[in-house]
Amino acid sequence: MPSKTSAPADSIPYTAVPTVYPHNVIVLPHYRPPRPNPTLLFLRRCSAFAAVALLLSAALFFLYPSDPHITVARVGLNHIQVHSSPKLTLDISLSLTVKVRNPDLFSLDYDYLSVSIGYRGRQLGVVRSLGGTVKARGSSYVNATLNLNGLEFFLDAFYLIEDLAKGVVPFDTMTTVNGDLGLLFFEIPIEGKVSCEVYVSTSNQTVVRQNCYPL
Repeated sequence: MPSKTSAPADSIPYTAVPTVYPHNVIVLPHYRPPRPNPTLLFLRRCSAFAAVALLLSAALFFLYPSDPHITVARVGLNHIQVHSSPKLTLDISLSLTVKVRNPDLFSLDYDYLSVSIGYRGRQLGVVRSLGGTVKARGSSYVNATLNLNGLEFFLDAFYLIEDLAKGVVPFDTMTTVNGDLGLLFFEIPIEGKVSCEVYVSTSNQTVVRQNCYPL
């Protein structure tokens, strides 16, 4: 009788792969994502560029320094006197209250406030007040007094006599603020100006009217 040979001890039993699958199997092809539309991609890039440009423009608009706004809040006549002997001279004293408004997002340090007075295009005198600081988006009021004594009139004597006969003398005032705007680590020089036409009554020593406009 043939002898029975036993399988090796280290052999692993296996089951043959069935030729009939118990379930249906669907084989899908390799997925390839669709290519982006070039027109749509171009529009997206243009939109992103426009958004960045808009943000930069808005930042420059709010951060770019602008000159302070200068307005004359009050003009007061202290006194005016005309001397006809030995020659035609004029003494005048004006008090002004100037409003300095800082529209920027950074504080303004102004060195001085200058006020000049003129008559028919000729400057008569200048006065300067001390400097100060105006906080961001804030306002400050500065007082200045202009005293001029013994002003001589030669070429303008005829016009001055005519204005004195009318009882109203027109003067021109120019108010200037010079300073620096602290922008981060930089100091940017700025300047603000306002010009006024002041009509002074010689009879009751008052300012009849004034017309001011920024420069």
